[in-house]
Amino acid sequence: MILPKQTPKVPGKLSFAEIFDLLEEKARQYNRPEFIATDPIQIPRQFGQKENIEIAGFLAATIAWGQRPTIIKNANRLMVGMEHDPYSFLMNTGENDWSHFAEFKHRTFNGVDCLFFFKSLKNIYQNYGGLEAVFTDGFLAEGTVAGALRNFRRIFFEVDHQKRSQKHISNIDRGASAKRLNMFLRWMVRKDEAGVDFGIWNRIPMSELLLPLDVHTSRQARQLGLLHRKQDDWRAVLEVSERLREFDPADPVKYDFALFGLGAFESSASPFG
Repeated sequence: MILPKQTPKVPGKLSFAEIFDLLEEKARQYNRPEFIATDPIQIPRQFGQKENIEIAGFLAATIAWGQRPTIIKNANRLMVGMEHDPYSFLMNTGENDWSHFAEFKHRTFNGVDCLFFFKSLKNIYQNYGGLEAVFTDGFLAEGTVAGALRNFRRIFFEVDHQKRSQKHISNIDRGASAKRLNMFLRWMVRKDEAGVDFGIWNRIPMSELLLPLDVHTSRQARQLGLLHRKQDDWRAVLEVSERLREFDPADPVKYDFALFGLGAFESSASPFG
């Protein structure tokens, strides 16, 4: 890869080339199949059918906050309850068959939310051609991932729901970072030889994906000088994603593996040491 024009090294900080080398090294280290065993992406990895991958991935991403073993355990509970065939379960059963999910709970995501999510997903697959079509239509309309997220949220909440459920789908127009939705998009869109992400959606370019910003990635991005905004909000997502494109314009969110790995697994190690 040809490096873009490099900025001079600032005393006490890493140079552009040093940051590039670190990000590349850590992306290679964590973007590999072994990563799957500790990550919620293992949930959609249970399936081969496209629709099952999408639905399982979306539900796993939705509850992906808190301790990773708990996320994985509760996401697997959803898959068991959906008879390990989420698409068929949603499309071939009615709400009366979903009653056992009324007691589901993962942190603040409860049975009310779960049942609404099922109804909305069923509506999307019955009337809009599925999750890929909804996100892609929004992307094509605005030419941005922001457009994809807006369109998805609009359609997702056209089904009757309690207001409490709205907090589980980020609203970027109110400044939310949309970490879980951006992570879901990374899973569905991004594709490389490592084989961690699925890359089964083809009409949203990898180059337009945005970093799933969380406490780990934001902390490391700030330490590396890639993010200056103090809040972990939508503006921060745009800022850091644009910086990551300087290192790889075609695949900026591969560095999610690097930043997350540094933060979650090497938090005692400083890149400035």
